[in-house]
Amino acid sequence: SSGINAEWSLRPGDPDVASTIIQKVWKGYSQRNKTLKLREEELIFIGMQPNTDAQVHHKDSPVSKVNKREEERVLIQAQHEREYQDALVNIKEKIREAEGPDIKENMQDQIRQWFIETRDATGKFPDYPSDDEGGSGAIFKTKNGEGGEEGGEEGGKKKGKKGKKKKGEKKEKKKKGKKKGGKDKGAGGGEDDDGFKMVPSMFIPGIEEASMTYEEIWKQRDETENFQQKYDAELIKELKRGEVESEIRVQVDDLMRQELKNLKAALQKDMGKKGGKGSAKKKGGKKKDKKGGKKGKKEKDLTPDRTIESLYEELVKEGILVQFPKVKISDYLGEYSYLGTTLRQANIEPMPSLSDVRRVVTEYGILPMGSQTVHETAPHVKSIMIAGPHGTGKRMLVNALCSELGANLMDLSAENICGKYPGKAGLTMLLHLVMKVGKLLQPTVVYIGNAEKTFVKKVAKNDVTDPKRLKKELPKIIKKMTPEDRIVFVGTSLTPWDADVKSLCQCYQKIVLIPRPDYASRYLLFKELITRHGGRLAPTLDLSSLAKISDGYTPGHVLTAVKHVLTERRIQQLQRKPLTAAEFVTPLARIDPIYKEEEEQFKKWYSKTPLGKKRARLKAEEEEGDGGGKGKSAKGGKKKGKGKKKGKK
Repeated sequence: SSGINAEWSLRPGDPDVASTIIQKVWKGYSQRNKTLKLREEELIFIGMQPNTDAQVHHKDSPVSKVNKREEERVLIQAQHEREYQDALVNIKEKIREAEGPDIKENMQDQIRQWFIETRDATGKFPDYPSDDEGGSGAIFKTKNGEGGEEGGEEGGKKKGKKGKKKKGEKKEKKKKGKKKGGKDKGAGGGEDDDGFKMVPSMFIPGIEEASMTYEEIWKQRDETENFQQKYDAELIKELKRGEVESEIRVQVDDLMRQELKNLKAALQKDMGKKGGKGSAKKKGGKKKDKKGGKKGKKEKDLTPDRTIESLYEELVKEGILVQFPKVKISDYLGEYSYLGTTLRQANIEPMPSLSDVRRVVTEYGILPMGSQTVHETAPHVKSIMIAGPHGTGKRMLVNALCSELGANLMDLSAENICGKYPGKAGLTMLLHLVMKVGKLLQPTVVYIGNAEKTFVKKVAKNDVTDPKRLKKELPKIIKKMTPEDRIVFVGTSLTPWDADVKSLCQCYQKIVLIPRPDYASRYLLFKELITRHGGRLAPTLDLSSLAKISDGYTPGHVLTAVKHVLTERRIQQLQRKPLTAAEFVTPLARIDPIYKEEEEQFKKWYSKTPLGKKRARLKAEEEEGDGGGKGKSAKGGKKKGKGKKKGKK
């Protein structure tokens, strides 16, 4: 400004000087704004600053565009599915009309030829295969099998030899591996534990079949002209031609059986013999060979005369079958732990993140229960216990499980069933109703709040809920459940160390421990919850510092603080008074966080569970392995030394 004033003082009133000064000021102002804008865009790009434009113009934001495109894809997929289902019916009818008569005629000619060939070879007409044996299909299978055996022997010798070699090699390798393993065990003192072993999956045959289908049909297929990914008429023709042949074969079999019967009657008439007795006896003998299977014992039905509607109504009136808020599993916010790998490399076992908890609940609960086929094929998870401090979202996960499955929620918490169905007979009736309705109206989630109270070591004197009421019956019911029953028991616990660990772990098959959220999860929680409750992220809101100072607070605590700050009046003031991090400090300060001592107590309890013990054992083995052969040789030396001393004595 001093330079501009000096220049103006030398030539006052000169329009050229005035315009130059205006240009300098404007260019400086414009360039500073451009620099600030570029810096803001850079910070938004690297995720260091929220994108306020995307919130104001939400419809034009990249995320909304992607979501819109996904919705369009779902609609297009549904339309293509309808077209495909219509094409299955239409193409099948066209094949039946166009190719049906020719297929029928060819089948009849082939069967007649078989009649003549058999009569020439044996002197009499053959017996027609029954429907259970496959009808005329069994005739052609036998013919193809006989003809294919020679070709198979010639063309498939190489493949057979290779396959045999591979199998032989595998067997030899297994034997060698067993021998080596036996030697190692002998040298190491007879250790039986070979470490962690994956359970063989029942889905592998299906995956292999799908892979073979892809290799045979889709791998070499040119789809450049099918950009819309609509159905392929030729593939449908190949599929439906076999179905049409099977349907026509049934009609042809009926006709040809009658024709064969007429031929046999004519032949017997010419030969002057009576017909059909031997075959009739054989057929009759076959029918008599049926064996009656043993019927398994069924559990006694305590309510045989009642309808499922009346049972359902009774459970609703008693408050056993309860409503739950609709929550998606994606609403359970939590970020992936990116530091987990680094900590493991430093021999530090990290606590699971909230993202890991969400994934485990999805894998153990939602995926198997969502499909009957998957539930029967996948490892059967009968019961899950979710343990964690107050406010970590245990009940929310139960509600999300029910919402995603569209399941019924039965509440068997000690507080809920207190005073209902009294006595041993009443408890038996209650469990019978729960299991009967649960099996008939699958899927079903049975919720047990404060699950540790069922197996508590000592009941408090002032506790009138009789928490040990289900202690004996609950494990029995869970044990009787089969893969056909899409029922899962889910318990939640605030203080799992109050219960007997052995009894608790025998009842609950999977135990999920929810820790307090880490920095990444707290950052995500503040960001998403502020946006969902009407707030607007501004540059003045330092989420990074807010996430840092809120260490120890659970998602429930963060939600309470956000609701306290974002009142209706505060939301109206956001345009002229943006949010700041300091506004959230006061409500957080009024809440007690989860201290290190409580978290350590959860860790100590989890180390006593079967999975915790196994992890500790594996860790100890790894540490021994890292120590090398020194420790082993030292132990061996000590043993030998002791032996020498004994010998001297």
